[in-house]
Amino acid sequence: MARRHVLVLGGTGFVGRHLVERLLRERCRITVLSRGVEPAKKRLLSRDASLIEGDVGNPDFLRAVLDDVDAVVNLVGILNERGDSGAGFEHVFVELLDALIEAMRDMGVQRLLQMSALNAGTGQSHYLESRGRAEQRVRASKLDWTLFRPSVIAGPGDGLFCRFDQLLRYAPALPIGRAGARFQPVWIGDVVQAFANALNDDQHIGRSYNLVGPDVLTLGEIVRATARARGRLRLVLPLPDALGKLQAEVGEHLPGKPISRDNWRSLQTDSTSVENGLLKLGVEPTPVLPKLPEILGLAPVAAA
Repeated sequence: MARRHVLVLGGTGFVGRHLVERLLRERCRITVLSRGVEPAKKRLLSRDASLIEGDVGNPDFLRAVLDDVDAVVNLVGILNERGDSGAGFEHVFVELLDALIEAMRDMGVQRLLQMSALNAGTGQSHYLESRGRAEQRVRASKLDWTLFRPSVIAGPGDGLFCRFDQLLRYAPALPIGRAGARFQPVWIGDVVQAFANALNDDQHIGRSYNLVGPDVLTLGEIVRATARARGRLRLVLPLPDALGKLQAEVGEHLPGKPISRDNWRSLQTDSTSVENGLLKLGVEPTPVLPKLPEILGLAPVAAA
């Protein structure tokens, strides 16, 4: 069933901007909902999308903006919280979702596409634990839901290759904790295509999909590939766990939190999957490493 008016929460973020552009090409009417948008991010959002700013945790506000909406995409998320109690993740992933589900029920909006994460509900990190609790809320909601559980997502402006690109800019050597941690980076274009396909096909209701790329890469390999793409000679220094944990403790207090204690806990579990939901969603997984010039801005950006 085609959905013509889609409300996107978190639509000014990395995935959101790409998804909004994709859905606009499907001739959807898009409303992006945000608590507050930095001017730089606002400029990146397509002018063809409507932007409404307000308290996304307020059910009354949500009910007002849900009028005439056919489907909701929830991309709201954070990678780090202030402190290390888990309260920040709980608020963003669970409490805001509870408010959204309540408002959708009240307004009779049934279709929900929910972003989650590979390994949600497993491991010991606050991030993954709260993602798992959010999934439980979605499954119990009685809405027409679909869950998406990606590994790390790669694309222009991402928080993976682009972040390491910045770190490698001046550092001749980069010490890395958990350098052997394994990922299956998934291309941003594949992720947004998966969302678009699920949105318009009701056979995906009540299902969850692991979204992964075709290649498994260690964290160390990701860093080395980023350096090579720039033609930089950089030394990657794998740290033993004791020093890697110390690095996370220090990183917790640095500007921008390049790594946190909770990131360290998440790295204890490989972000890989034997099953690839992209194929079930009609998307052929794209190898990410050949896309590095595009990711790093060394080649023209293709449409997602």
